[in-house]
Amino acid sequence: MKLTKYTHACVRLEKDNHVLVIDPGTFSESKEALEGAQAVLITHEHGDHIDQPAVLEAMEANGGLELYAPAGVANTVKKAAEEASAGNVADRIHAVDPGSAFEAAGFDVKTFGGQHALIHAQIPVVSNIGYLVDGNVFHPGDSFVVPDGIDVKTLLVPIHAPWSKVGEVVDFVIAVRAPQAFPVHDALLNDLGRGLVEGHVTRIGARYGTTYASLAARESVEV
Repeated sequence: MKLTKYTHACVRLEKDNHVLVIDPGTFSESKEALEGAQAVLITHEHGDHIDQPAVLEAMEANGGLELYAPAGVANTVKKAAEEASAGNVADRIHAVDPGSAFEAAGFDVKTFGGQHALIHAQIPVVSNIGYLVDGNVFHPGDSFVVPDGIDVKTLLVPIHAPWSKVGEVVDFVIAVRAPQAFPVHDALLNDLGRGLVEGHVTRIGARYGTTYASLAARESVEV
């Protein structure tokens, strides 16, 4: 499949004229990423992972676009759609739980995790679901959850966040041991910080069989 990275946490997956988008957030080129998509997966409620106005606009314009998200996110978006009298949008919003499997836009999806990584004891922890698409691409959202019972082929690595440190990023790559890895959750890094983190991930990840490659916004690869 074709994987296109957008700014921060958003990726677009394409195969056989099917398009699935994960985490089109407010830091991302969300409208562009959602164009022509048949499904969108949301890992959790934070704005850098869901640009709600852009998602609702895309769902109104595209009657074939389905949304899958943790229950809290799904309910919030449904309420917003109903308040805006946005057609049949609410009928295309689906709540998903960790440990489940479903098909979305012709892709097989499995879910993992359930909880956002801790930022601070005084900041509430929210639901977070990691998505494995076609047994290939794993997007963990804001977590370092390691999928159990399956070998991930392509890992999307949150390389920088208010809830992580470099050692945890590296240990996540080591634990998953995917043959290839690419960055997500990187909008808060400058070039110096990116070089530092990606240098460690590249060097140490290689010892455990992971080839890490950086991607710029709008850059695509075949996975």
